[in-house]
Amino acid sequence: MSTKINTVMGVKEWLMLIILSILWGGSFFFVEVILQDLSALTIVTLRLLLATFVLWGVALYLNLQVPKSAKIWLAFLVMGLLNNAIPFTLIVWGQTQIASSLASILNAAMPFFTVIVAGLWLADERVGTLKIIGICIGFSGVVLMIGLPANSNMTTVIAQMAVLGAGLSYAFASAYGRRFQAMTISPIILAAGQTSTSSLLMLPIAYSVDGAPIMGNWSIETILSIIALAVLSTAVAYVLYFKILSSAGAVNISLVTLLVPISAILLGVVILNETITTIHLLGLSMIALGLSAIDGRLWRSKQDNSSFD
Repeated sequence: MSTKINTVMGVKEWLMLIILSILWGGSFFFVEVILQDLSALTIVTLRLLLATFVLWGVALYLNLQVPKSAKIWLAFLVMGLLNNAIPFTLIVWGQTQIASSLASILNAAMPFFTVIVAGLWLADERVGTLKIIGICIGFSGVVLMIGLPANSNMTTVIAQMAVLGAGLSYAFASAYGRRFQAMTISPIILAAGQTSTSSLLMLPIAYSVDGAPIMGNWSIETILSIIALAVLSTAVAYVLYFKILSSAGAVNISLVTLLVPISAILLGVVILNETITTIHLLGLSMIALGLSAIDGRLWRSKQDNSSFD
């Protein structure tokens, strides 16, 4: 029997979600750096392979039990395809044609897809009017904050559609990943299982298309970015991902894509001395409003306080 999902997130879930958004927000930057030396398929494969070694190393250190069931490993394979191989490839290829900031905003469309997928697939994640309004407000804030440049170039349009396709794949992964809740598997094993299977999927494809990577041609920035992308934005991030998914559900985990562009801007201010404009502040306010509507507690409290017996 599975544990009931708490669709209203607590402080712990919100904290993990914010940390996850920072880790995934950094991935767009790391990919941008690595693309100077490597192609998309090689980046995805190296990211998954290194993350797999790190995760299994942690699992062995903690003496975690490795699943032996073929059913579980088949589920890992599906999850690795939906949550790693497909979206990573689409996003990284998309970033070869469009800016990382535009890629992050297009990826923020994931909650729209998740609302539809979870609403149709998961009985305990039916989405009410308040969550739909909140997602619309939040996504509007992201659009306002970063902006969508007008561009009729067909390659750019295809790249934008690729990143949107990654969001759709993530949405299916969030809904599909709920089945692991009943299996009582450690989040570390879940993350290692999906990166292992997706690595096996990507390795022959990347080798046949790109050949073996030549490390001697990489800059130190590329090497450090690969390590950060694999360890922080993949291994650590997916442990958090499965923890949030098991306790707060598919729709709530999708909110991370609304926070990722904010993280990118805040990191830019701290590290790159960028400035926040009035539009950025307004966008942040709209996203905060949207997230509060999706969470629902403040809105319901206000309704209760204004009601009469």
